[in-house]
Amino acid sequence: MSELLRRLVEIYSPSREEAPAVRYLTDWMAAHGYRAFVDEAGNACGHRGPENAPHTLVLLGHIDTYPGQLPVFERDGLLYGRGSVDAKGSLCAFAETGAQANLPEGWRLVVIGAVEEEIATSKGAYHARDRYCPDLCIIGEPSGAERITLGYKGRLLIDFTLSRPVAHTARPEPSVASMAVQFWNDIQFWADKVNDGCERYFDQLMPDLRAINTSSDYLTETATLTVGFRLPPRLSPDAVLEAVAALAPADAELRGYSAEHAYLGDKNNALVRGMLAAIRAQGARPSFVVKTGTSDMNVVGARWPCPIIAYGPGDSNLDHTPEEHLSLAEYAQAVATLRHFIEGLQASG
Repeated sequence: MSELLRRLVEIYSPSREEAPAVRYLTDWMAAHGYRAFVDEAGNACGHRGPENAPHTLVLLGHIDTYPGQLPVFERDGLLYGRGSVDAKGSLCAFAETGAQANLPEGWRLVVIGAVEEEIATSKGAYHARDRYCPDLCIIGEPSGAERITLGYKGRLLIDFTLSRPVAHTARPEPSVASMAVQFWNDIQFWADKVNDGCERYFDQLMPDLRAINTSSDYLTETATLTVGFRLPPRLSPDAVLEAVAALAPADAELRGYSAEHAYLGDKNNALVRGMLAAIRAQGARPSFVVKTGTSDMNVVGARWPCPIIAYGPGDSNLDHTPEEHLSLAEYAQAVATLRHFIEGLQASG
């Protein structure tokens, strides 16, 4: 088993508590041929190849995990533990591949273990987005060692607040709780109309009621709710916020935040062709997938004009679950695939 993978999974690192894991990965990269450092955002960074190389490949993983510490153990060729799939398996595959690969002339390799991917801030990815401008980028997320992820849906969160003077419950006026429920029902009805004719989940607007609460100080009653939206490529966060605002009572307060545009990459580029060849070189049959969640692909894809995909070992259905585990054979296959891809990059002087 990979010592790096085992040890990094053992270091519990939920969002905003990544520092010990960052130090460990940075030290490991420094001991394995990288120029390694912790950047201003707290990301673990490792560079190989000349800093003035004409081309840059960024392997952007994340080092934080979903909360909930789990026992770490190996059984029947599987590594169990929080982050084994999402997404320390991908990040460790990036780091180990970069240490092993013979980097073609003219290329700089950048491996990043970003912080705060699992929360809406995406602090590490935003910092990396402003620091680098690569020629190619692979995001470290589980898709399986034989699949390439081309896109992720966008995201928008909306907080709703409605306050009214307390009235006797015998009066005919609806309570703020009833009005908040009606607002949510109107959102669902509107989303159904927007999705009419869209068969694929990736193309649908997906609202989700995250929280609803009421409170009263006996003079004023208040209802609050939070709605999350997964956005298809055709809908921007601003367009969704404008449409939802039209459904709310005139005196309600709305706050939109954590907005990310959907990202859908192209199949016909050097990155995809190279990864298809690398997967086939391991005797596997590659395929494509798009995801209904969001990732750091959404963050950097809004700025970087280069080809971007997501790749990494593991079954994303196990993300955030108590049964999270990673096949060590699949991990080794992903490392071999990535090494084949990197060593096949076209050299340039």
